[in-house]
Amino acid sequence: MLRRLCVMVGALTLASGLTVSAQDGAKVAEGKKLYETYKCQKCHLIGGVGSKVSPLDNVATKLSSDDIHKWLVATDEMTAKLKKKPKVKMKQIVFKPGEVDALMAYMLTLK
Repeated sequence: MLRRLCVMVGALTLASGLTVSAQDGAKVAEGKKLYETYKCQKCHLIGGVGSKVSPLDNVATKLSSDDIHKWLVATDEMTAKLKKKPKVKMKQIVFKPGEVDALMAYMLTLK
């Protein structure tokens, strides 16, 4: 019954328990696909998949949305703020329009 209600109002519930609109759900799915396309798992770990160097599980509970955004668009600035610098510098990606928003939508589901 609840599932039908969610479909009727154009919403879906993510694995994290977060309820989002179908449009937001599409953006989250796009963000997850971009995470894979840009091979972020080479350095980051989500749900046991990827490198253990920089886990992103629960990142949305550890960082503000502004900080997550800055990590995506200004990696050097965010790295400079770290007390302990990583051995491997995060690669700065030049994203296409809309990609940062999609990646943000995905990262914000990681709670």
